[in-house]
Amino acid sequence: MNPCPTTPSAISTNPTTTYCTDTHNTSTLHYTPRSTTTLYAMARSSRVAVAVAYFLAMAAVAVAQAPAPAATPAGPPNVTAILEKGGQYTMFIRLMKETQQDTQLNSQLNNSFNGNGYTVFAPTDNAFNNLKPGTLNSLTQQQQVALIQGHVLPQFYSMDSFQTASNPVRTQASGTDGPYTLNITATTNSQFNVSTGVVDVTVTNALSAMKPLAVYSVDKVLLPVELFGVKAPAAAPTASTAKPKKGGATEAASGPAGAEDAEPTGAASARAVGWGVAGLAAVLGCLL
Repeated sequence: MNPCPTTPSAISTNPTTTYCTDTHNTSTLHYTPRSTTTLYAMARSSRVAVAVAYFLAMAAVAVAQAPAPAATPAGPPNVTAILEKGGQYTMFIRLMKETQQDTQLNSQLNNSFNGNGYTVFAPTDNAFNNLKPGTLNSLTQQQQVALIQGHVLPQFYSMDSFQTASNPVRTQASGTDGPYTLNITATTNSQFNVSTGVVDVTVTNALSAMKPLAVYSVDKVLLPVELFGVKAPAAAPTASTAKPKKGGATEAASGPAGAEDAEPTGAASARAVGWGVAGLAAVLGCLL
């Protein structure tokens, strides 16, 4: 056995196993040196790994600095699409189509006709089913238009903004006495009450609440007081100005005062003639 080298560089690069004897220690050391080809391959692999890491890092920087693709602008809101998505507003959609209020409202939304936006109260199908039979059929075409417009406010209202709304709140409908109105009272940030003067309903569900269009679900049809309110009673007939006479006949009040006590003209003339004859006879008696 040869003495063991004191440094690793002194170890033979011979791929075969080398044995040596430690002069300081009687134990035998066993070295397994690597060949030059193996060391070269390892070095080359390291350089490749560094290069790959570098290119990956540069690619990540490029991606981070690249501008994000422009977001596709959202289209204008469509009240019909919102109601169809809700799934329980078939009757309201049909009435809006028959009165062409869906086309009008969507056109105004698309053309920014009203910068304040709009708010729609959408009755459910159950709300229409709970109406008295014949309620809708009793309305004229113009009244049906007013009924639908009475569910639309010409202003966008979020759920919490009703807390500061001033009553009465004007709707899109109008009549001979002016616009149809609603009284809206917020009870919490997520609940409010609506009253037409005929019906009252609590609102808690927003189908859409993104400006310029808010759509709220209601469990009752908002019957306007102008169409369904209690009508004022007819005026009482004017009292007759004629006053009865004893014989059952009537005499116009416009007759001259005391006319009923006046004597006939002929009787008065006869009396005057009688007094004249009597006076003449008295005078003749005195003379004779």
